[in-house]
Amino acid sequence: MSNALKETQQIMAWCALPRKNSKTIGDSMEEVKEFHARYLRAVNNPLRRGILKALKDGDATMEILQSRTKLNAKALEWHLSILEHASCVEKENRGGETFYKLTREGMVVNYLE
Repeated sequence: MSNALKETQQIMAWCALPRKNSKTIGDSMEEVKEFHARYLRAVNNPLRRGILKALKDGDATMEILQSRTKLNAKALEWHLSILEHASCVEKENRGGETFYKLTREGMVVNYLE
């Protein structure tokens, strides 16, 4: 079995786990399907998985993430917006700086190789 297939199966199994207060649970089946489609598109990209892995070390600003991932600011901002829209990361303002942090959904990084 290929690594990509293993990772996809791990992600799908993790997504199926019931969680209280999860953003994956919507009011309708269509909302749930839409969320899961956004989520899987987000974590299926190797650059975005790299960002999630970089955030595994702790909350980080854009500058810190740029240094950890070696992505330029424009590319990093674009990928972070996709991860945020998929509820994998959240932005938090602290003392005038924006920090990104993993959400519960973003913790899938713990199951990726």
